[in-house]
Amino acid sequence: MAFVKYININPKGGVPKFSTEKTFIGETKVDGDKQNDLKHHGGPNRAVCLFSDEIITLLQKEGHPIKPGSTGENLTIKGLDWTKIKEGLKLAIGNVEIELTGPAAPCKTIANSFKEGKFIRISEKIHPQSSRWYAKVLKEGVVYKNDSVALL
Repeated sequence: MAFVKYININPKGGVPKFSTEKTFIGETKVDGDKQNDLKHHGGPNRAVCLFSDEIITLLQKEGHPIKPGSTGENLTIKGLDWTKIKEGLKLAIGNVEIELTGPAAPCKTIANSFKEGKFIRISEKIHPQSSRWYAKVLKEGVVYKNDSVALL
C-alpha cells in the first residue's frame, strides 16, 4: 500500500523543505510552501511536487547526502511503483486528487543533495524513473502524513 511518508514545505521558499503533519493542497500551490521561482515552480500545472521515498533511499545508498524534502518535493511517497509514473496518471492522496503533468527538471539549487553536486542524477532524460514529478490538482483538500495514495 502506498502512502504519504513526508509532507514538505518551506514558508521562506527554496530548499530544503521541512516536514509537517498536514497541509492544504490548492489549485496552484501547497499551503505554507513559498515558491521563489514562479517561472519554473508552482502554478496550476506544477502545484505540487512528488518524489519517491524508495528512490531517496537508493540515492543515499549511492552516497548522496539527499534527505526527504532536500530536493524540494512537497510529498514524499512510499510504496508507489515509480516505474509506472507517467504524464496523465491520476492519483488519490487522501481526499485530494491530482494528475501528473511531467517530471521536474533538476537544477543547481538542489546540488547540495548530491555528491559532487551532480544533481542530474535525478534527471528524467538521463536517469528515467528517478525524477521528481509535478502534478496539477483536480480536487483540493488537506493532505495528512500517512494518507493513502492510490491510482485513479
